[in-house]
Amino acid sequence: MGNLVIVTGASSGLGLSIARQVPFEARVVDISRSGPPPDSGIEHIDADLSEVGEWPEVAAAVRQMVKDESPERSALIHAAGTLSPMGFAGEVEDLPYAANILLNSASGQFLGHAYLSAVAGRKGDHDLVMVSSGAASTPYQGWSSYGAGKAALNHWVRHAGEEQKLRGGVRVSAIAPGVIDTSMQTEIRKMPEKDFPRVERFRDLHDEGKLVSPDEAARRFWQVVESGLETGSVVDLRAY
Repeated sequence: MGNLVIVTGASSGLGLSIARQVPFEARVVDISRSGPPPDSGIEHIDADLSEVGEWPEVAAAVRQMVKDESPERSALIHAAGTLSPMGFAGEVEDLPYAANILLNSASGQFLGHAYLSAVAGRKGDHDLVMVSSGAASTPYQGWSSYGAGKAALNHWVRHAGEEQKLRGGVRVSAIAPGVIDTSMQTEIRKMPEKDFPRVERFRDLHDEGKLVSPDEAARRFWQVVESGLETGSVVDLRAY
């Protein structure tokens, strides 16, 4: 009987830092396309979460890992997400826009459902955490599917959290980490103003040294998770 932490999108950036900084002994598993660095000690399940056809196999793997470990402490952290394609709705290509919708909005709900079913009835401490964004509540021209996806995850957390209060006991939460110094931010700064009118704000944050490192954000992220959030909570790290 061991502990288990599953992190989607732990190949780089915040997801990788979250996986590296798990504050208790655990089997740590990444779900992503490219996987974490080979020397990370993190296991890897190869999957493209924007492909609906791969979801059942990933769900089966999550359920099998929970069954194998029978963990007293477990967590599923959904950190996978994408801003691509940035640009106005109605102006970007159809297929990349559809992939953005599926990854940002729907994959987290499906994997959350699979994890809740896997740990249902098991004793111990279990957390399901969605990595959110300020874009869930603040509109940004050029980020329609990304912002809508994060808003959908936040509201799913509120609903699932209420359900767990009634029947379940899993802590379900969403945590927005703030503006992190990742490759995603590099891509944001390259965007032309016509496709992302607020790009100058993000260039200024970088130039003024106001971006938070992934490691610092991950440290604070785990502090909040371990503080014992009420199930159904949607919080911003900048408030802590």
